[in-house]
Amino acid sequence: MHDLNTWRERLRALAASSADDDGAHDASHLDRVWRNAQAIMDDAPDADAPGADALAVLAACYLHDLVNVPKNDPRRTQASRLSAEVARTELQRLGFPADKLDAVAHAIEAHSFSAAIPATTLEAKIVQDADRLDGLGAVGLARMFYIAGRMGSSLAHGADPLGMDRPLDDKAYSLDHIPVKLAKLPGMMQTAAGRRLGEQRLALLEDFRNVFAEEWAGK
Repeated sequence: MHDLNTWRERLRALAASSADDDGAHDASHLDRVWRNAQAIMDDAPDADAPGADALAVLAACYLHDLVNVPKNDPRRTQASRLSAEVARTELQRLGFPADKLDAVAHAIEAHSFSAAIPATTLEAKIVQDADRLDGLGAVGLARMFYIAGRMGSSLAHGADPLGMDRPLDDKAYSLDHIPVKLAKLPGMMQTAAGRRLGEQRLALLEDFRNVFAEEWAGK
């Protein structure tokens, strides 16, 4: 049996060696994604998750952002494929089990929302859900505004923060990102545990959006 803790330290160090200054995709993000994946795999009532290869899931969780392309970069859709290629090379160098490389590479490729690659294995479904869960809830909210700040977006539309009478535009207004993308994530989750946790975390975002709009309008 492969020692998950030993591999976790090696994989975490590998990810750290290629990390940049993006605080939304740092070591803490990788730790959270792995914890989310564990929660999905450990969820007893969840008929989707038993039997997953935990080592393949672990490796994909820690290496899915090896190549981090900014969200407003035209090459964004290629990031997960590039990360998978780098991960395969680095894992071979570390002596990672060869029979698990394909599973890890596919899980990394399929985790990306923008790449739109279908997750066809249980491991890929778990990693995809685990990564998307980190975009929801209180941490997801903080990451949303952090990323928007790096992209130069405004917090919200000055006169219509909820987009009642205008097209939503999450590139221009950070608050729009909740209905444009984040609200869709729970329904896209591949596991029962992911859907349940996603719905719980989305409720916080929707409550925040309404309170934000009231304060924004001076109510």
